[in-house]
Parts: sequence; structure tokens; C-alpha cells
Amino acid sequence: MITKLNHVSIFVLDQQRAYDFYVNKLGFKVHTDAPFGKGMRWLTVCPPEQPELEISLMAIEDGMMFKDGSAAVMRELVSKGTFGFGVFECINLLATYEELKQKGVTFKKPPTKEFYGYEALFIDDSGNWFSLGEKK
Repeated sequence: MITKLNHVSIFVLDQQRAYDFYVNKLGFKVHTDAPFGKGMRWLTVCPPEQPELEISLMAIEDGMMFKDGSAAVMRELVSKGTFGFGVFECINLLATYEELKQKGVTFKKPPTKEFYGYEALFIDDSGNWFSLGEKK
């Protein structure tokens, strides 16, 4: 039986820019940053209070996963904001929203009361969408 998920990938257009966004803006911790084959990099980050979940910041490059021009198609989908979505939680949405805005994070929706709690929507530097929520 499967017991848990320990890695998940977010496809990014540039790993160094993604590193800056997830570590310096969102405050994630680097778990692994190592060479991974010819010219590739294995870069994983974790939310500070969830070190058991590694988020792989996966570069979209031709190679193992992307063949026959599919990397170009994926880069276009990601950059247009049509691929990738996740939900992050925080303790104080208004404070987190203000802190992230000051760090340059782009929000598509300000904190709003919804039937399931409070939520704001932001995008990363590649175009991936995320919900930031506070359970009430």
C-alpha cells in the first residue's frame, strides 16, 4: 500500500530564478541542490514546516522527460499560466499576503472570504498559479 507522497514537481522556466522565488520570497528551505546528469540540476525545496515534502523545481528541458519538441510546448503552457496549480496554507493570510507583496510576489486575487476559508491567488516567476489559504 502507498503510505505517503514525498516528492512533487513544479515545472519552471529557469531553475535559478525559481530558486530565488521559492527560497528568498516564499521562505522555503533548500533540501537538495545537486548536479543531475549532463548540464542538469536536481533542485528540491520544502515548506519550512513540512520538510518531509520535497518540491522539485523541475527545469523544462529537452531530454529524459521531454522529447520531440514537447519541452517547447510545455514552456509555452507554463509561461501562459495554463499549467500547474497548488494550494499552500498559512496561519495569518493578511500578514503573509502583505509580506509576499513587499517581496515582489504577484497576486491575481487579494485575500477574499470564501465558503471554505480565506484565500488569495498568486503566481510564481514561471507562471504557475497557487492558492494561499487560511483555514477558519
